[in-house]
Amino acid sequence: MPSQLRICIVAAQFPILGRAADHGFLWPVAKGLARQGHDVTILSWKNPQRKREIEQDGVKGFFLGEGTSRTKADFPVLVNEHFAKLHRDNPFHIVHSVDNSGIEIGKLKRNYRVAMAYDVEATRMSEIFQILGFSQETLSSLFSIALLVTYRFLKTYLGSDRMLLRTADSIFVTSPQQRLALERYYLYPETKVYTVPYGIEIGDLSPREKSEEFRKKLGIPGNSRVILTKNNMTELEEFQNLLKAFERLAIKKPTSRLIIIGDGPLRKQFEFEMLNLALGSKVIFTGEISNVEINDYIALADIFVNLSSRTSGFEPMMLEAMAQKKVIVGSEVSPIATIVEQGQDGFLLRPADTTSLTELFLRVFDGSISTENVGEAARNKVLNLFDTQKMVRVTIAAYKKALLNTGLYSRKVTTNSKQELAQA
Repeated sequence: MPSQLRICIVAAQFPILGRAADHGFLWPVAKGLARQGHDVTILSWKNPQRKREIEQDGVKGFFLGEGTSRTKADFPVLVNEHFAKLHRDNPFHIVHSVDNSGIEIGKLKRNYRVAMAYDVEATRMSEIFQILGFSQETLSSLFSIALLVTYRFLKTYLGSDRMLLRTADSIFVTSPQQRLALERYYLYPETKVYTVPYGIEIGDLSPREKSEEFRKKLGIPGNSRVILTKNNMTELEEFQNLLKAFERLAIKKPTSRLIIIGDGPLRKQFEFEMLNLALGSKVIFTGEISNVEINDYIALADIFVNLSSRTSGFEPMMLEAMAQKKVIVGSEVSPIATIVEQGQDGFLLRPADTTSLTELFLRVFDGSISTENVGEAARNKVLNLFDTQKMVRVTIAAYKKALLNTGLYSRKVTTNSKQELAQA
């Protein structure tokens, strides 16, 4: 077992700026690995600086979509081609694919003689959790949801996940639900599943004041209360439920505003649904925003909502909102449910329960919920749970277990390493 590892991290999206960006945990983890003497290389698609190569804080990044006419659909093939070149010059020990972009390397891992680790997001398990989030407490709903889950599971497992899991030496999860699903339904060995506490980088998390200038820029009245959400606009039903709840709120609280960050293939349909409910002046679509703007939006919000279950790990913007003392509302079947104490530091609902969502909005805006106490508890929860050094330490332990799973390495297990592996 080498003491210093050559690590290749693969992710189509790899933010180099912004805690609240998608996969915002990756950059602090990569830097932490490099600080401990490991050689870290990133293969990703594009970056805001439009540079093909970046070297920063001891981490080398190659952005394969910059300066090429190839499409993002070609990314897994480009990853394998670039990896092969780098591997010939200086062999890697392990490949960590955050999504399924590393699958082509995984298929050839025996030739490369590398360990292959995936985050659970590389599978399509999140689609199963999303369906579960729309279930209601009625017999017909439970029956139809069961059928949908079975169909989606068979389709995704036979279509892609079975092949990916065959190439994996380890799978990293962030919640007990994900671990249980892998073991019980995907029949993936328990000994190859590791819990890694991905979150956000804890640095200067001082609460930010609301910017009146930013409020005026968005055209939001000074007496408005604001709900903020982020959506990749790929699932209409999830948005419709939020919009129904907000419509009921807007009738009783006309100055309320809903801000939606993000863009996607269903953007036109999202806007059509909003106009059908005559909410045009009360809903703001921002489109994609830069990482540096995210905190301004969070500071402006009173409530942050994300009822999606299509994520591996904790949604970074939600953690950032908790750190900024905001009232957060998450899904009962998402990873955030494993850390939020209902009513203490946040709220958990089923995405289909629009009535409870409306009532919660009204209680927050009426002042019947102590937002100050909930916000303070949420901030303390984030500060206590997410420690970059712990993320790095447990990630390294999981990497070493993945190497052992290949059969290519062995080592004498010390007391300290036993404790590290137990954490993973």
